[in-house]
Amino acid sequence: MSDTQSYPYTTHLNVLFPALSVVDVPPLVEACTDRWYNQTLCKVNDSVVRLGVMQGEYHWHKHDADDEFFFVLEGHFIIDLEGRSIDLQPQQGFVVPKGVVHRTRAPDRAVILMIETAAIVPTGDD
Repeated sequence: MSDTQSYPYTTHLNVLFPALSVVDVPPLVEACTDRWYNQTLCKVNDSVVRLGVMQGEYHWHKHDADDEFFFVLEGHFIIDLEGRSIDLQPQQGFVVPKGVVHRTRAPDRAVILMIETAAIVPTGDD
């Protein structure tokens, strides 16, 4: 999925690393030239682990049926909720529960991991 007409994000839903293979993140981060990049790394049961390399703002959205977990590897990453913002530093994570309207942003380049169900629509539910 690369919905560049509606959103300026590069999103790859294919599973890059099958089970029983080493998930090697640094080469992906180094090769990334997109400002908002999302790549599914692997599948674990009914969930996926995704790599995000980003700078800038994502749009406000929600996921009606799915929680999302964000974990910062590099940089700092902000999750805006209605009424407050969560400012995450490296080695910190946060769960956004299903149904909660949120927006993510990275003032400078950030590298994060996201864990969510494989069925989630990254850009949110209508």
